[in-house]
Amino acid sequence: MRRYFFGVVLIILLLVQCKPDPANTYVCPPCDKSCDLLYFSEAGLCPHCKMKLIPKIKSSWPDIGEISIKEGKGYFLISTNSKKEKRLLKVSYYKPSQFNKKSKILIVIPGAGRNADSYRDAWIEHSEKFSVLVLSVMYSEFDYKFDDYHLCGLIENSNSNEVFQKTTNSNLATLDEENYEFDVIKDQKNWIFDDFDRIFQSVIENIETDQSSYDLFGHSAGGQILHRMALFSSKSMANRIIVANSGFYTLPDPKENFPFGINNFEFDDQYLKTSFQKRLFVMVGELDNQDEKRGTLLRSVSADAQGHHRLERGKYFYNFSKEKAESLDMDFNWKFYSIPNVGHNHKKMANSAARILYES
Repeated sequence: MRRYFFGVVLIILLLVQCKPDPANTYVCPPCDKSCDLLYFSEAGLCPHCKMKLIPKIKSSWPDIGEISIKEGKGYFLISTNSKKEKRLLKVSYYKPSQFNKKSKILIVIPGAGRNADSYRDAWIEHSEKFSVLVLSVMYSEFDYKFDDYHLCGLIENSNSNEVFQKTTNSNLATLDEENYEFDVIKDQKNWIFDDFDRIFQSVIENIETDQSSYDLFGHSAGGQILHRMALFSSKSMANRIIVANSGFYTLPDPKENFPFGINNFEFDDQYLKTSFQKRLFVMVGELDNQDEKRGTLLRSVSADAQGHHRLERGKYFYNFSKEKAESLDMDFNWKFYSIPNVGHNHKKMANSAARILYES
């Protein structure tokens, strides 16, 4: 009871200090805690997590100091590279004890919880075993809503709050597709995908490495981001892209509207040829089926046409894409993995992903 009382008092104090978003305010650097959403009128320490508050500058975010990656756990801050408002990302890393110039580099994209630290921690054992530098990216829920995160900043001005509805006492959410409205963003520099190259390039400038590419692992919402990256991103330094347990997919289907197809975008066959040549690995847990209650599962006419759970939808996306490539007489470098005895669990999917990427 006492702990509850002090918790309430702390929240009140935070809200008293927190003001709306005027031109010059201070924010807590991303830390995966509720204070990521607060604004403060004066500099100092965040009363919640004790991190040093930094200015929120509307025009641009400066890079926050030099990136220093030491052995073990740590994090650094980096600004995005979008033409729109610059925003900060927190990158949690793990550098293995046997790291060397030949060590691979992996960027991890978390699910909707944005819990980059726990995603990083799920890879520590594999980081040490295979000598892989792990970089897990945290996108603040305050700065990156559904359109900016799950849908990768490919659209804006949507009415998502009106057409998406969470089902009470369930992991289901419904979408009213007929009334879904948005504007397409065609400038690729405003999409989320360039952030990954920017993080990689910033890191290799500050460590001794021979690596000229990196691997990607995204789970759940992170998987949604990465399969859309494979479709939409024309240039990337990424080598292998693992998409794990995505809730629903954007199909390489010019007849289907976004976010379920690519009709809203100016894609030609050459664009698809580039996408199918990428080393994309689609992974789905065999227990991520109709009985799985973890994570949010979208229900709509187009989503359900892909299947009624993540296992069916993953298979559908892969098979549809393969058939599309064959119909266009294109090389198809994607692979599909069905992982036995695993449901919607990012740690267990990381175990399988590590073996696929680094064991052979």
